[in-house]
Amino acid sequence: MSLPRGLCAVLKKNPSDVVILSSLRTPICRSYRGQLKDAYPEELLSVVLRATLDANPNLDPSKIDDVAVGVVLSELGGSKAGRMAMNHVGYPNTTSFYTVNRACSSSLQSIALIASQIRTDMISVGIGAGMESMTRNYGSKAIPVDLWPELRDSPVQDARDCIMPMGLTSENVAERYGVSRADQDAFAVESHRRAAKAREDGSFAREIVPVRTRFQEVDKQGNKVGEEQTVTVTSDDGIRANASVEGLAKLKPAFKPDGASTAGNSSQVSDGAAAALLMRRSTATELGLSGNIIGKFVAAGTAGCRPDEMGIGPAVVIPKLLGQLGLQNEDVDRWEINEAFASQSIYTLRALGLEKAWQEGRVNPDGGAIALGHPLGATGARMTSTLLHGLGRSGGEVGVVSMCVGTGMGMAGVFVRE
Repeated sequence: MSLPRGLCAVLKKNPSDVVILSSLRTPICRSYRGQLKDAYPEELLSVVLRATLDANPNLDPSKIDDVAVGVVLSELGGSKAGRMAMNHVGYPNTTSFYTVNRACSSSLQSIALIASQIRTDMISVGIGAGMESMTRNYGSKAIPVDLWPELRDSPVQDARDCIMPMGLTSENVAERYGVSRADQDAFAVESHRRAAKAREDGSFAREIVPVRTRFQEVDKQGNKVGEEQTVTVTSDDGIRANASVEGLAKLKPAFKPDGASTAGNSSQVSDGAAAALLMRRSTATELGLSGNIIGKFVAAGTAGCRPDEMGIGPAVVIPKLLGQLGLQNEDVDRWEINEAFASQSIYTLRALGLEKAWQEGRVNPDGGAIALGHPLGATGARMTSTLLHGLGRSGGEVGVVSMCVGTGMGMAGVFVRE
């Protein structure tokens, strides 16, 4: 039986394809108390950038033209510290560097930008990455404090809603689209169950790069206690293998007194980094690296939605992107859809007709951000790594990464395993 035209085009190999040779990440750890809480974001970035070189030993670092890094909260956009980290671990001065901020989709955007640079012959080889230490940079940096007063008092409601706390947008989605607290808690428990299983059976082993760093215990008040230690962090530490519906039901709403979003059914505030190495297929052939190819970047897209229900973003952008490529939901073997909140995750599944796919384990089969965490600038690249390695284990071919984006957007990317 012949393949549909859109799927056939996506799967076809061409010398001009943008291919991926490695896609790696650090463990994702809980901010403030997790094992990476004392690490710097640029320190985490240096780990994945060094690991990218180590994973491709036959690639001369001077062939890497540009590095784009998604980052949301770091000082000066992370550009100076990030460039320092890149040079520190062995990249030459001829490799240029920049940072990207599209909130929760920043590192998916960095991958898409590197792919676009390759397609337009600006560069031949590049890295799309992301870094975030929410331990060091969350809080007041998440919402602007010194804001133009005319915006804060704008007569345009959508303008004012751009700084609405994310938790309240989650409550809006739940209320407007009928997502119950019970369903949100059940979804969260399943995310933890899947992530715990994946951690236990070694599913994350090939995508995670260990991080050797400092760590000092803190007490219940957040004060440091004991001696600083040197630790090697090898696995995600936010996963709660014993999570239960009964336990989550006891948690109080986090954002409004009568709400349904809690610390248990929302994504975790986290620290981590990730990076993907991209190049033109013809370049990989010329450099003798075609055997290292693990996947292909096909396309990415964005779409806007109301800021006060930003969580519906994936349900808006995914049909748009698939339509542009001539693909149907059935053509996608694996979906990684960011679990910013259980409310918007459930809405997205319902709106896209993916409830059965989720039940069958084709959507977030290894859990999502509720269990693994959501280090803002790094999440898109982390999800890309999980997607490509997951497709490699299952034998699936086509995968989609998507997430909602603060201020009212969705972003999605389509990838193919090789």
